[in-house]
Amino acid sequence: MHWVLLLLAAWAAAGISCGRLCLAAAAAADGGHGPDAVHDRDDESRRVDDDRAHGPYGKPELSLYEAAFLAGGPHRVTTLTLVSMHRARRLLLAHTGWVTVVDPEGEDDLERSLIDAIGPGGQSPVAAARQAAASTEAVRALSDRLVVSGLAVPEAIRSGLAGAVRAVRAAAASTVALAAVALLVLPHEPGSRGTVAVWFALPLVLTLGCLVIARVEVHPYTRWASPAGRLRLRGLVDGRDGSGPPDGERAFLTDVAVNGVRALDDPALRSALDDRRRPSRHA
Repeated sequence: MHWVLLLLAAWAAAGISCGRLCLAAAAAADGGHGPDAVHDRDDESRRVDDDRAHGPYGKPELSLYEAAFLAGGPHRVTTLTLVSMHRARRLLLAHTGWVTVVDPEGEDDLERSLIDAIGPGGQSPVAAARQAAASTEAVRALSDRLVVSGLAVPEAIRSGLAGAVRAVRAAAASTVALAAVALLVLPHEPGSRGTVAVWFALPLVLTLGCLVIARVEVHPYTRWASPAGRLRLRGLVDGRDGSGPPDGERAFLTDVAVNGVRALDDPALRSALDDRRRPSRHA
């Protein structure tokens, strides 16, 4: 009956991890705010809305930076900033993986933060500049504004859900491992292996079931944009937000904001923004 101890360990891991996932999912559904904070968020959201341009249907239009954050987080924001400044010839992106500042005067906080991240020498590997710019105060302010508006998922909720899902996966794997030990290593009475397998199947079904449900119900909250944010993104792309479909340069930058490097047709530019390549000073 030593296998019972292993079964209890499997049940403990499954129960604790699934309970943690349920609590994290409940927090995500609540938005991570208590009743008092909801009122504060509404007041702040109204104040933010008053300070921004509104579309024909009364909703504030998403800026390109906001669309980039909702689609891909801080990394996508820096991609958009780099591409936008490169096309305006205010910095140069070399296919060798280096970025060079041409105009040191940024037009907004995010551009100025990127220039500062490149460094006083005016030149830096693209990957290093991206990483530094993604953690600047300007990007954090953008994130906070979107969270307050209910369009972005708070970092605490996103990381909490991701950790809870990992814990359930680990519990499922440990259940399989414990079952293997119980069935293949420990001694058993004749004909009892089937009973042991059935008992271990129960916590395994519990954890796998939680993962399936999480894939449907929780997965949207592990992305940068909330469900409302994703609706606004789709409205920006097809013009259903009342602003009309983007065209010209804005259409190109909107494509970059939503789809990232995949939207670029220029192989040299794609190569410059490829974080996997090692930067070289040789052309």
